[in-house]
Amino acid sequence: MATGETGFDDVTYDLISVQYHALKGGHDYGQYVRDARNAGKEEIAAFFEQVMAEDSARAMQCHEFLKKLGPGTDNTSPQQGTA
Repeated sequence: MATGETGFDDVTYDLISVQYHALKGGHDYGQYVRDARNAGKEEIAAFFEQVMAEDSARAMQCHEFLKKLGPGTDNTSPQQGTA
Protein backbone atom coordinates (compact mmCIF):
# COMPACT_ATOMS: atom_id res chain seq x y z
CA MET A 1 0.00 0.00 0.00
CA ALA A 2 1.63 3.23 -1.13
CA THR A 3 1.74 6.13 1.32
CA GLY A 4 1.69 9.66 -0.01
CA GLU A 5 3.06 12.86 1.44
CA THR A 6 0.18 12.99 3.95
CA GLY A 7 1.03 9.75 5.73
CA PHE A 8 -2.23 8.20 4.52
CA ASP A 9 -2.30 5.57 1.83
CA ASP A 10 -3.38 6.90 -1.55
CA VAL A 11 -6.80 5.21 -1.55
CA THR A 12 -7.68 6.57 1.90
CA TYR A 13 -6.56 10.05 0.92
CA ASP A 14 -8.56 9.85 -2.31
CA LEU A 15 -11.72 8.76 -0.49
CA ILE A 16 -11.32 11.53 2.08
CA SER A 17 -10.81 14.04 -0.72
CA VAL A 18 -13.92 12.93 -2.61
CA GLN A 19 -15.92 12.92 0.63
CA TYR A 20 -14.75 16.42 1.54
CA HIS A 21 -15.59 17.84 -1.87
CA ALA A 22 -19.00 16.14 -1.90
CA LEU A 23 -19.84 17.57 1.54
CA LYS A 24 -18.52 21.01 0.62
CA GLY A 25 -20.53 20.97 -2.59
CA GLY A 26 -23.64 19.93 -0.69
CA HIS A 27 -23.21 22.89 1.62
CA ASP A 28 -22.79 25.29 -1.30
CA TYR A 29 -25.73 23.82 -3.23
CA GLY A 30 -28.07 24.79 -0.42
CA GLN A 31 -27.39 28.41 -1.30
CA TYR A 32 -27.90 27.67 -4.98
CA VAL A 33 -31.33 26.17 -4.19
CA ARG A 34 -32.27 29.31 -2.25
CA ASP A 35 -31.03 31.55 -5.06
CA ALA A 36 -33.05 29.65 -7.66
CA ARG A 37 -36.19 29.71 -5.50
CA ASN A 38 -35.77 33.43 -4.81
CA ALA A 39 -35.57 33.95 -8.58
CA GLY A 40 -38.74 31.90 -9.10
CA LYS A 41 -36.84 29.15 -10.94
CA GLU A 42 -38.30 26.03 -9.32
CA GLU A 43 -37.05 23.66 -12.03
CA ILE A 44 -33.49 24.86 -11.45
CA ALA A 45 -33.95 24.65 -7.67
CA ALA A 46 -35.06 21.03 -8.10
CA PHE A 47 -31.97 20.36 -10.22
CA PHE A 48 -29.71 21.76 -7.46
CA GLU A 49 -31.55 19.63 -4.90
CA GLN A 50 -30.91 16.55 -7.04
CA VAL A 51 -27.21 17.41 -7.31
CA MET A 52 -27.10 17.95 -3.53
CA ALA A 53 -28.70 14.54 -2.92
CA GLU A 54 -26.22 12.87 -5.28
CA ASP A 55 -23.28 14.46 -3.45
CA SER A 56 -24.75 13.41 -0.11
CA ALA A 57 -24.98 9.82 -1.33
CA ARG A 58 -21.42 10.06 -2.67
CA ALA A 59 -20.13 11.30 0.69
CA MET A 60 -21.96 8.50 2.51
CA GLN A 61 -20.48 5.87 0.16
CA CYS A 62 -16.99 7.26 0.84
CA HIS A 63 -17.72 7.06 4.56
CA GLU A 64 -18.70 3.41 4.24
CA PHE A 65 -15.53 2.60 2.32
CA LEU A 66 -13.42 4.45 4.90
CA LYS A 67 -15.03 2.45 7.71
CA LYS A 68 -14.07 -0.75 5.90
CA LEU A 69 -10.49 0.44 5.38
CA GLY A 70 -9.84 1.87 8.82
CA PRO A 71 -9.01 -0.04 11.98
CA GLY A 72 -10.80 0.39 15.28
CA THR A 73 -14.11 1.91 16.23
CA ASP A 74 -15.81 4.41 13.96
CA ASN A 75 -16.54 7.59 15.91
CA THR A 76 -17.04 9.76 12.84
CA SER A 77 -20.50 8.74 11.64
CA PRO A 78 -22.37 11.58 9.99
CA GLN A 79 -25.49 12.70 11.82
CA GLN A 80 -28.75 11.87 10.06
CA GLY A 81 -31.33 14.57 9.62
CA THR A 82 -29.22 17.57 10.59
CA ALA A 83 -29.00 20.47 8.20
